[in-house]
Amino acid sequence: MDAMFTIDWRHVFEPTVPALELILRGTLMYLGIFVVVRFLLRREAANMSLTDLLMLVLIADAAQNAMADNYDSFTDGVVLVTTIIFWNYALDRLAFYSPWFERFIHPPPLPLVKNGRMLFRNMRAETISREELLSQLREAGVSDINQVKVAYIEGDGRISVIKRA
Repeated sequence: MDAMFTIDWRHVFEPTVPALELILRGTLMYLGIFVVVRFLLRREAANMSLTDLLMLVLIADAAQNAMADNYDSFTDGVVLVTTIIFWNYALDRLAFYSPWFERFIHPPPLPLVKNGRMLFRNMRAETISREELLSQLREAGVSDINQVKVAYIEGDGRISVIKRA
């Protein structure tokens, strides 16, 4: 019974992995996942389906092993979480102060419809089907594609629609 209430405080707080290694692993995984999501999964940011959520959970689980090297202490976890939060904040700040970095972090809008005509090359680049685009247009209150002056996929994956006058 006594063993049930005994806490090994040293094991809880003493790092088991060098802090610099955790920072390097956290940095590499954060930036690596960021690049993959930025370039391959742009539209996924706005349209989270069950499969997208599952994919993110699995990525997080797979990345955890690469980031943490099986850490055991609370301190190791704090260093790793702090590193991830730091990079999230740092990239947002860099994007705020640097126009070039802003374009890298938040890609410019890509037209999907122009003057009532679908731009299939851009749709293909973003893997948006005709039916999916029409669904998004209906959600924006457009019943006929000829009503659309221009529709863009924004950097965060949302589709914005400008109707004809």
